[in-house]
Amino acid sequence: MSPWLIGFTVFFAYPLLSTVYFSFMKYDGFRAPAFSGLDNWIYVFRDYPGFWPAMGNTLWLVVVMVTLRVVFGLGIGMLITRIKLGTGIFRTLFYLPYLAPPVAATLGFVFLLNPGTGPVNAFLESAGLPSPGWFTDPTWSKPALTLLAVWGIGDLMVIFMAALLDVPQDQYEAASLDGASAWQRFRFVTLPNISPILLFAVVTGVIQTMQYYTQPLVAGKVASGIIGGSGQTFEPGYPEKSTLTLPQLVYNLGFQRFDYGSACVVALVLFALSMAFTALLMRRRGGLIQAGD
Repeated sequence: MSPWLIGFTVFFAYPLLSTVYFSFMKYDGFRAPAFSGLDNWIYVFRDYPGFWPAMGNTLWLVVVMVTLRVVFGLGIGMLITRIKLGTGIFRTLFYLPYLAPPVAATLGFVFLLNPGTGPVNAFLESAGLPSPGWFTDPTWSKPALTLLAVWGIGDLMVIFMAALLDVPQDQYEAASLDGASAWQRFRFVTLPNISPILLFAVVTGVIQTMQYYTQPLVAGKVASGIIGGSGQTFEPGYPEKSTLTLPQLVYNLGFQRFDYGSACVVALVLFALSMAFTALLMRRRGGLIQAGD
């Protein structure tokens, strides 16, 4: 067990304990840490204006984005498993967006959804439909990020396809002979058989969304017009902190404000939320597996 113990100690236990230690210290990366008690915790929870918006945005993305990704991934997987001709072509077309680099995909979506010059809003206006502000509107910025995430569901599609193809066909035949409808076959045959894969998709989706950093940061920078350069600073969360997430807050506090103690507090909150969501989902595993009962 020595290799595992060494890896666990070096890459998990030591960083976690160091984060806890620095959360009670005043430390800027240059001077020696000085004990500050609960000052960092009080500052983050009470005084820092970005914490609660970032918390709300992160929880919103976890609930909405993960749900839609799982639903659409499962739906497309079921659709492709039932197609008789051109299965490989459709599978490739749906999987390709997942291979796009996150930065490039985000840039593409920002330009496509540009309120003034983007082709999406131009089409909506020509059809007489309202044209949202997307990444420049606080109301639409998170739905725009969710649309980007749903576009790249090729990974979930492949996982669900493998699970669906593994469901015993004799169970479907028995259900059909008993007069089960399509919904009843899905509920009492498909869902119980793929429930472990469904649980895996939800848990990994929650963990990945808790670490959601690149796409909202790039989208906010491009939409705001601040790409970077000498003398330019960018506060993440544009517009109006609607795309601010907890991982961005860790970066902002630690590497832009050099307040490592407060950054460690946010990192511990993020860790606690991830553990809580995972524990809750694992406790619900029994009910998920027996959903057809």
